[in-house]
Amino acid sequence: MTLAPETTELKIELSLDGDWFTVCDLSMLLPGRGVAALLPDGHQAAIFRDRSGELFAIDNRDPFTGAAVLSRGLTGTHQGRPFVASPLLKQRFDLASGQCLDDEEVRVTAYQVRTA
Repeated sequence: MTLAPETTELKIELSLDGDWFTVCDLSMLLPGRGVAALLPDGHQAAIFRDRSGELFAIDNRDPFTGAAVLSRGLTGTHQGRPFVASPLLKQRFDLASGQCLDDEEVRVTAYQVRTA
């Protein structure tokens, strides 16, 4: 029997320097919405769960403005690739790779994510 994620106590973990770091409960992630998490080194990650339940994490800092806002961006897909659009200047970042879809020279860090 499989339990719905909302009825379990699953934790979201990011891979940081070879170790797994717990950032939040799975129940905090609403499909299509992001949350920001503070990492041990002082940086922030933006964590997302898409409508199919897949998890993604990228750097929360928008490289075009320097503001930590990507967790507040709008999510969507482009040619089958999930992305978040920055709420400030609207550049889109691939959630799987961190690559900017609007400027091939720009990318943000993408983190490996798992539930535990």
